[in-house]
Order: sequence, then structure tokens, then C-alpha cells
Amino acid sequence: MRIDHVPPPPPTTAVGQSVRQPRVIVALHEGLYGAMSGSGFSNRAFITALARLLPAGRLSVIAARLPETARGHDRRWTSEVHQMLRQAEADVTTFPGPRAPAGSVHGSVQLCDLAGEAAQRVADRASRCLLVGLDIPFLGLAPSVSPTMDLLLVPRSTTALTQPKDVSRVRWERDALRAATLRGGWIGAISSHMRGHLTADYGVPRASIVSVPNGLLREEMTKPESLPPLPFRARAGFLLAMGRSVPTKGFDDLLDALRALKERGVRTPHLLLAAVTSADHRHSSSYQEDLAARIRAYDLDATLITRFSPAIRGWLYSPALRAVVVPSREEPFGRIPLEAFAAGAGPVVATSAGGLAQTVIEGETGFACAPGDPRSLASALQRALTALPHERERLRNSGKALVRSHHDYEATIGAVINRIAPWALPPSPVAEGRVR
Repeated sequence: MRIDHVPPPPPTTAVGQSVRQPRVIVALHEGLYGAMSGSGFSNRAFITALARLLPAGRLSVIAARLPETARGHDRRWTSEVHQMLRQAEADVTTFPGPRAPAGSVHGSVQLCDLAGEAAQRVADRASRCLLVGLDIPFLGLAPSVSPTMDLLLVPRSTTALTQPKDVSRVRWERDALRAATLRGGWIGAISSHMRGHLTADYGVPRASIVSVPNGLLREEMTKPESLPPLPFRARAGFLLAMGRSVPTKGFDDLLDALRALKERGVRTPHLLLAAVTSADHRHSSSYQEDLAARIRAYDLDATLITRFSPAIRGWLYSPALRAVVVPSREEPFGRIPLEAFAAGAGPVVATSAGGLAQTVIEGETGFACAPGDPRSLASALQRALTALPHERERLRNSGKALVRSHHDYEATIGAVINRIAPWALPPSPVAEGRVR
């Protein structure tokens, strides 16, 4: 594995052309150095699946450099990912981040230009190349790379879903997706909800969309060797809710729901609420401050966690866990229910927002409620907390079966690459037999 260095292309001689191999290049903004949201975990799983599926030396990863002192940099995570890529003989190329703010249109344009330059240098050494842009910051890659390069863009969300009033950003994303499809690029849909959203709200042609449903790897379905210690008040039993500290996650709806249950005289377990920031904030965000104020005002038995750690997900395996709550008002897919199902946690209580409706099905895999409706959420929570042991076990088993049958991420990525870039995969025994 080579880091921060891409050698010059070989001479264009007959010998040079004969040693060129096809390449799959993945551009990602989160997941190489750590994760501050579910996207980081999904991106890591994506490149891990490719490292296993592709022949050695055919994978390249490009990303903006993240200093070790940055909050999103996790040393253990970085070491594990780089070791995995090293074993796959993959190239890792990093470049300085854009000068403009990362969340701005100008910042995304700069990021795409820098990533495009790095990708083109890799492509110059390859016989054929597929460039994969993971998530919103890389939707504008099409103008930055050669038209001969195959392209797959996988938006894990959109600004139209999370910040619909940001008209300039929505317009940039729509134009970027159009540019990609006009040159024959593919757009990956991580759920049927996202497929419908991309066609209806962004005008992406249905023929340009390929299904890339989110999922888990085998190792993400196994219990970690050690679990993080629980806060003292949670040891007798707890509810768990986690995600980015933004209003669309609906954590204020959850606190309102718990208040409603309290007013009904319903006792609830301690709440561990991990509402974490995805930026390098030294102080609490305004939304986190609002959540803390509600907890105090409602006198709720809850612990608010504002700093993210991947270890938090280990609590899904705790025997003291009474329910996992996903109160999102909008969710393109929703990875947390899959993680809960794989851990045998639950029951899972979730809204029917977006992709959550595909995985958390009332009475089958969990308990569902209307998004943005605290009273509906309170009723679903009460159903979960009063479920009989045999019912809880049935829900857990159904959730596990759903993950294993429909959300094996390695199988999903393999099917996608086989469809859009079969030349990157090793020849199948059946194909070799036909040649002979």
C-alpha cells in the first residue's frame, strides 16, 4: 500500500500497456480516519467489501488528509483500515482538504477538483477505471475526471432532505447528478426511499439508478470482545438512542415522548442519548443545549452524550438494554436498526421516516410510529417496554433474519460491481470454462 504518493504513469509502450490493470477508485470524506456518523461506518464497510472482492492491487482509495489532532481522527480506526488496505495491496492517496468550508458549495467544488486530479493520476496507470464517489461532497466529480472513466455516485443523503431551505446547495447537487448521468454515470440508491427521492426531487433518470442497499459486513454482526462501561444509572436497565446532533434525528421528539409517558404515570428505564456533533466543536451545539435544557425541564432520568465514540455501539450488546429508539423525522436509510438486529438488541422502536419503514416493521421486526409525533412515539415505546419475553425474542429473531437475508453488504457490493464494472472482478470459473 502506498500512502500520499502516486507514482508517475508508465511509458506508453507495448510493455507498459501490457502490465496495466483495471482499477476501482473510491473517493470518500469519512471512514478512512474514523467516523462521526453512520456514513463513516458505511463507507468503511464499502471499501472493506471491495478489498475482499477485487483481485489484489486493483483498489485505490482517495481522501482529504485529516490531521491526527482533528476530532474526527481515531488512531485505532485509522490503523485498522490502513492494515486492511495494505493486505489488499491497495493504494491510498490523500490530499490537502479544500480551503473553503467543507459544507459549502465552493468547498465541495474544490474537494471534487482535488479528488478528480488524484483519481486521474491513478487512472493514467490503469487499463480501465471505475471511480466511486461516496456521499454528498463527491456528487460533483463528473466534470473533474476524464469522460472515459466509469462513474458511480452514492449519495447517503441529500440537502433536499436535511436542509431544504439551502436552495443553492440543492441546485448544485441536482446539476451535479445531471452532469453525471449525461456522461453515462450511475447513481446508487441506498434504499427504495432514496430511489424515489432521487427520481422525483432531483430528476435522476430511473435507468441511471442502481440499487446499493446499505448493510453490514460479517464482522459487524458479531459481538465485540469488550463492551464500554455503562454509566451507573443505566446499569439497572436503559434505553439507547444515538446519532448526529441535528433536528432531523428527532431527539427532541423522543424527550417529549418520555415526558408524555411520565405524565401518564408510565415508568421508563434510564435513557442514554448519544446526540453527537459531526464537526470539530469544542462546545455544545445549540441543538445539544436545547436537548440538555429539555432533560432538566422535564426532570427526565437521562444521560446526554455529546462526544462521539465508535465504542458506543457496543452498548447494543448489553443485557441491560431494554429498547433501541430511532426517532428520526427524516432518514434516507437508517443503519442503527440493522446494527441492533445483528446484536440481538431490542426491541427496536423507530419512526416510519424514509428508509426506516423498510426495516422496522410494526409487530414483525419492531415497533413503528409516525415521524415528528411524540405521542405516537410514546405509544410505540410503551408497547415495546410492555412486550412479553417471547414476543421480544420473536422480534429479535425476525430482525436477525432480515439482516442476514437482505443486508449482507459484501454480497450487495459484489452484485453492484458485477453489474456496472464486471471487468474489475476476477474471472468466474463458469466464464473461464466457456472460454476453454
